[in-house]
Amino acid sequence: MTVVATPPAPKLELPPLKLGPITVDTPVILAPMAGITNSAFRRLCREYGGGLYVAEMVTSRALVERTPESLRIISHDDDEKVRSVQLYGVDPVTVGQAVRMLVEEDRADHIDLNFGCPVPKVTRRGGGSALPWKIDLFTSIVQTAVKEASKGNVPLTIKMRRGIDEDHLTYLDAGRIARDSGVAAVALHGRTAAQFYSGQADWSAIARLREALPDIPVLGNGDIWSAEDAVRMVRETGVDGVVVGRGCQGRPWLFGDLMAAFEGSDQRFRPDLRQVAESVYRHAELMVETFGDEGKALREIRKHIAWYFKGYVVGSELRTKLALVTSLEVLRGTLDQLDLDSPYPGADAEGPRGRAGSPKKPALPKDWLLNRTLDDAQTRDISFAELDVSGG
Repeated sequence: MTVVATPPAPKLELPPLKLGPITVDTPVILAPMAGITNSAFRRLCREYGGGLYVAEMVTSRALVERTPESLRIISHDDDEKVRSVQLYGVDPVTVGQAVRMLVEEDRADHIDLNFGCPVPKVTRRGGGSALPWKIDLFTSIVQTAVKEASKGNVPLTIKMRRGIDEDHLTYLDAGRIARDSGVAAVALHGRTAAQFYSGQADWSAIARLREALPDIPVLGNGDIWSAEDAVRMVRETGVDGVVVGRGCQGRPWLFGDLMAAFEGSDQRFRPDLRQVAESVYRHAELMVETFGDEGKALREIRKHIAWYFKGYVVGSELRTKLALVTSLEVLRGTLDQLDLDSPYPGADAEGPRGRAGSPKKPALPKDWLLNRTLDDAQTRDISFAELDVSGG
């Protein structure tokens, strides 16, 4: 991997992130992303830099029912030092049972609760970024989860958004409730559910949350496309660490850049096309190991192709072929047709990636916004609102 020097930057005076008994020397967290942050991708990221690498979001109900897919999602490589799992749920009882299972069966060292997902199939059931609006439900879930996790000394954190929309912001109330309930840290994505991933993340809201919760770690998320963005977020908001999602799609080496930047190093990864092609092939090999099914693994790698080759000179015919590969042999042969000596394209390979979507009215349960507590009908519906496996 080509490593180049950038203008020197002073070292950030940012201490290691403490989450209960866990110390994260480089305070960078890989955001859980459905269909992306499986063990194969987490391994690629870990090979470049330090941090905390969270598995894909899994629903509490599926975990309690021990569905094969939910158990795959929470599986970790033997050398993953911190086994991090993110749970989604809307029923305090089910969430509590899932946390208890993870703790009693020693399946996780860190548990995160998802209150940030903006996907309609999640919010229309009252989950994800819709849930903190209901203070009683949010409080019950967090308190139950913290109680169960504490029995095994497993730190529990939450990840959330600013709120449902600009008229229904929840992050300050939710942050204080979570802090008072005993969470180890709070992460805030600086967008509302209505924004989806469009527009710009509001870093000033992250700064306000940091100021409102001086006694626990606060982590910032949103629009971190480079190591320099992460450094700027820390300096502008005062957060204790950053959470990186779409910025690392097709760029597992971003975690090497982040670690270097936080240490004040001017080293950055700038891969040429040959190095990107090798990363793609290695990613596919690891996916085969993860799924034990070459066909499924190659179908999964297709979504990563456009991210890996963003900005690089790859003809449309080859891009189409890469998006239709069916085996490692076909992938290898197609990658070898690239102009592998093409250099790093610079800014064209950087910046925003992944689907931003567009602002939209969030899908919510009936009468969800009428008040901040559940009514009788909503209370009855909650226990039936869990999704099958993953909310993303």
